[in-house]
Order: sequence, then C-alpha cells, then structure tokens
Amino acid sequence: MDTTRQLRVILFSFGFKYGTPVDINQLWDVRFLPNPYWVPDLRPKNGKDPEVAEYVLASQPGLTFWQHLQPLLLFLIKENLATEKKTLRIAVGCTGGRHRSVAVTEKIAALLSEQPVQLTVFHRDIARDE
Repeated sequence: MDTTRQLRVILFSFGFKYGTPVDINQLWDVRFLPNPYWVPDLRPKNGKDPEVAEYVLASQPGLTFWQHLQPLLLFLIKENLATEKKTLRIAVGCTGGRHRSVAVTEKIAALLSEQPVQLTVFHRDIARDE
C-alpha cells in the first residue's frame, strides 16, 4: 500500500429536522443518546462544550456506543486506505444538530486526528435557531 496517498475524511454533524445529507458513505443517527436540550443549563450550549459532551458521551448509552463505534471507525479507515479510496464522508445526526451529533463528531475527530487521513470537520447545523 502506498502510504503517501492519504484518505480524505469529511466528518460532520447535522440535524435531521433540517434534512438528511446526501453523498455520504456512513451515517450514524445518535438520537438514542441522552438529549441535553431537555436540561435547562445545557440547552443554550452545544456539543463542543465539555459539560454537554460529558452528559452525552459519559452516559451508559454513550459509553457503550463508543465501545462499538471506535473499532468500526478504525476498521473503516484501514480498509478504505487499503482499497485506495480517495474520500470517506461520515455524517452524525441528532434532532437539531447542536448537542449530541456535535459531541459525537468531536469525539470521532479526536480519534481520526491520530490516523493517516486528511480530516475535515464541520458542524452543519450547530448555529441554527431552535
């Protein structure tokens, strides 16, 4: 395998209520995770805020999800590199695209930043009004 050719990974969060993205390879719906929207102190924040990320990811469903997702992500990177794919687009969605999907996307970005990929991260709906 030619390790000088990098896989471009486009990773982003979105809100289902604003439409499902097109032209993606993987989509994870994280609406099963605890929703910070219903916690008054967390509602005005977003998934980049440590207390929101902890609320989502340190929950039992969040921990279990990550235990399953991390090896899958590493497998996908390895196999896409091996087949010399040029781009892998991964979308993570929750209801509004502000809390859960952002927290999960940031966690994935931290993992993928350690991989031999060219990583682009954005949060499509993070600034939308409620």
